[in-house]
Order: sequence, then C-alpha cells, then structure tokens
Amino acid sequence: MTAWDVIAARIGTVTGEPFQIRHQRPIGGGCINTACLIGDGRRGFFVKLNAAERLAMFEAEAEGLDALAATGAMRVPAPVCAGLAGDQSYLAMETLDLGGRLDGALAGRQLAQLHRATAQTFGWHRDNTIGATPQPNTPRADWIDFWREHRLGYQLELAAAKGYGGRLRSSGERLLGALDALIGHRPPSSLLHGDLWGGNIGATPDGQPVIFDPAVYHGDREADLAMTELFGGFDARFQSAYREAWPLDSGYAVRKILYNLYHILNHLNLFGGGYLSQAQGMIDRLLAETG
Repeated sequence: MTAWDVIAARIGTVTGEPFQIRHQRPIGGGCINTACLIGDGRRGFFVKLNAAERLAMFEAEAEGLDALAATGAMRVPAPVCAGLAGDQSYLAMETLDLGGRLDGALAGRQLAQLHRATAQTFGWHRDNTIGATPQPNTPRADWIDFWREHRLGYQLELAAAKGYGGRLRSSGERLLGALDALIGHRPPSSLLHGDLWGGNIGATPDGQPVIFDPAVYHGDREADLAMTELFGGFDARFQSAYREAWPLDSGYAVRKILYNLYHILNHLNLFGGGYLSQAQGMIDRLLAETG
C-alpha cells in the first residue's frame, strides 16, 4: 500500500464515502511543504505533505483552521484529516477555487469581525509553527509579557543560536526592556490568523475572501493588521474598511514596526542573513522612539 493509498483510505473513512485517487496534480509555490490536488472525478482534496516528524505541525494547522471557522467571520478551507502515511505526514483539506478577485473592503470588515472573537489570556492551548519555526503559545495573562517571552525574545534567542549575536543581541535585549513603553496599550485578546500576508488570502469566484495557512493564537489584533502591511497584497480599501469597522488605538504606527519585527526575525532565522540589516534597522527605529 502506497502513501497515497493510505491517505485515500483515511479520507474515505472520515468522510463516510469511499475515495480512490484517479488524478493527482502537484501544486507549487510552497517553501515548507509539498502539496498536491487529488480527486476521484467527483470530489477533490488539497493535500500537504512533509516528513513524519512534522505531524504535530499539521495537526495544529487543522485545529487553527477549525478555530477560525468557528467564528463564522471568514471562510477557510475545511480540514478533513491529518496523519501519517509511511515516512510522511499529511494534512488533507477541502479544495477551493481561489480564482476570484479579492474584495478588499469585505475582507477588512470580515477580519475585524474575526478579531471580535476574544479569550481571557494571550496565547493558545497548544504550540504551533510560524513557517517552519516553532511558535510557543503558552498562555499568559499579560500581552506585553507574552510578546516579550514567546515572540520577540524567542526569535532573538534563535538568532543568537544561529550566530546572529553581537549588536543584534545587545540591542534586542534593550528592546525587550522597552516593550511596556513601546506597546503602550492593553488590547483585548483577539483570535488571530497569525501569518496574514498576501500569499495567505484569496477569493472564491464570487468574491468571498478565504484565509488559509494560519499560525493561530490569541493576541493584539494589530499584530495581524501590521502583517498585512509588511509584504503587500492588501489594498487601501481593506485598510480603511477594517479601521471603519474597528478603529485602532493611538500608537499603532510604532507597534506596527514592533509586531512586524517578529516576522523579519523569523525570516532571518529561516532564510539567512539577508534579513539581518532589516531586522537591525527596525530595532534601531524602535529604540529611537524610546528616547
């Protein structure tokens, strides 16, 4: 029995309808997993594959998709099953036609609605990943403590372990000590997508926004919004519609840099020194704000 036979049998068991793969098409674009579209002529599924030791990553992604879907705020691909097939782990989910044109204003309003789903603490009930990097989510009662320990502090420790010490480490430590002043507000604990760049949102043919590939946790909603400005892909209609639905607190322009620093440090740790000067420049700008 091949790995695909195992996956097909599991899909059939979970859905209650036998499934046999008649066609299979690799999907490019990912830098962490391999992916395929599979179908039997009537039904199709999108399947991600990785090494067996990555199963927990897929299980956490499936739980994250379920958490996002439970809010009823935004469309996500429904996870079907995750498991092991030989020496590979996999996640199968529904396949959606994302050939539509994104309605930025609708996506902005829906994201604001998603962020209305709140919790009592910051973090999540399990760890997950941001890209291929572990993302610790141990709950904390205080947002600043959570960001210091489980986001910036964690990424700075990874960077030091990879040899990016020196000035990055010393200035990073100063930055961690200045977070109370830089964050400067006490946000509600919103459910976040966690990795909301332009490559993780699409639209169905009728224009319904769809978000996917989450790194879910509860945090400051501005962390999601900041990332929509980091790599592009979200138009001015999206930004204005979000703010109309839920205005931002003062100080967002500074917090945006702080929250996006997490992702730049993660890119440094994943992809190498090409992101070092950008990370250092962001830290310098933030420290300048503290006087």
